[in-house]
Amino acid sequence: MRDFSGKRYWLVGASEGLGQALAERLSAAGAEVILSARNANRLAEVAAGLPGKALAVPVDVADSASVRAAAAAAGPLDGVVFLAGVYWPMKAQAWNPDQVEAMCDVNLTGCVRVIGAALPDMVARGRGHVVITGSLSGFRGLPGAIGYGASKAGCMALAESMQADLRGSGITVQLSNPGFIRTRLTAKNDFSMPFLMEPAEAADHMFRQMQGDRFEASFPTVFSWLFRLSRFLPGWAYYRVFAPK
Repeated sequence: MRDFSGKRYWLVGASEGLGQALAERLSAAGAEVILSARNANRLAEVAAGLPGKALAVPVDVADSASVRAAAAAAGPLDGVVFLAGVYWPMKAQAWNPDQVEAMCDVNLTGCVRVIGAALPDMVARGRGHVVITGSLSGFRGLPGAIGYGASKAGCMALAESMQADLRGSGITVQLSNPGFIRTRLTAKNDFSMPFLMEPAEAADHMFRQMQGDRFEASFPTVFSWLFRLSRFLPGWAYYRVFAPK
């Protein structure tokens, strides 16, 4: 089981929801947490409420210069967890170019910026811990998920490529794929969300994965089976089940 005591973890997307709940778990486990998001005031509130040492470092993951400055302010890291994301439910018929671009730029390219700022030092030292947040929506294309599903699929592919390259290097790569979590983002949905989790429950799943070395975890477990098994369906069967007309 991984020991977090005295380790420094940079959590990007930690001002609320899953990020805040995971920061609480890591802080209680003895880690020093560096909290990043765009809202400086909210970050300061979260940092003040943690039981251990915490540093608030505002960042805009859509801005490369902001990410580089935040990484420099964060200092040497033992781990980085990317949780930042934006979301609008959207069908192709109602394509909003600005919102689709924002989802791709924050959720995927933002992840690339953050990992690019943190990983080289880990590679040089031969040790580190990288955790990327994917989604059950990233396994295959879903209706009403233009932008978000694609961005999460990209994050998942990125984590898989990193795992392929970094296995045995001393750097642990992990991919966490949650289902629906009750946040201000999922509050935009006007459809039923099966197995809806509270942020604390999702953080428990993610923290348990981080304590070990398992590369990929998808949760809630029963709900995730539907998405994982969908990858084995031929196209005609998949669309008949997931996007019936």
